[in-house]
Amino acid sequence: MNDTSEQKSDQASPRKAGNVWAELGPTLVFVLIYNILLRFPEGDGLLTKDTALYWATGALILMTIGVIIQKLISKERIPPFLILSSVLIGTFGTIGIVLQSKTFLFIKPTIINLLFAGVIFGGLAVGRNVWKMFFDGAFQLPDFAWRTLAIRWGLYFVALAIWNIVLWQFFSEETWANWRLGNMAIGFVFALANVPYTLKHMISSEDKDKPA
Repeated sequence: MNDTSEQKSDQASPRKAGNVWAELGPTLVFVLIYNILLRFPEGDGLLTKDTALYWATGALILMTIGVIIQKLISKERIPPFLILSSVLIGTFGTIGIVLQSKTFLFIKPTIINLLFAGVIFGGLAVGRNVWKMFFDGAFQLPDFAWRTLAIRWGLYFVALAIWNIVLWQFFSEETWANWRLGNMAIGFVFALANVPYTLKHMISSEDKDKPA
């Protein structure tokens, strides 16, 4: 490996690590703040067990904004899904905090996931694969493979939306809040499960340059 390749590798490693923490950070802070506030006594006041979800949501909003600012400062590309989810998190989270209504906070993940699914399936319906548009720069795949991945992820978002309602309606607030870590684990496993299919159909640069 030459010096240039080594330099690129050295630069890429911390960037990838930063991206991982940028995705994990807001959720970890949400869960941490929520569980800390659960140790406070019940009753009226700003710092009580009853206000844990509001403080955690506020921390989530601030951390999400911080991630976007960090990417802007480092001149990194901001994924469209991150922008969309950040707007929804900020909107519904702020409404829930201002109105002191936990319903807005509980329903937020369902709306976000259904919107993601709607964008994916809506794009496919009009002949535009938004999944390919978002990730085409990362790797090259034939159109049928992009369509398969788009359908899989669209169904994944629908499943998450339904699961959030189940958690909200049939489990405790504490379970719902802490399950954010479970959702991240499920997302990681699902993405990992799609790696073999992606690698199987990946188009190499040599194949791409070959004449038809």
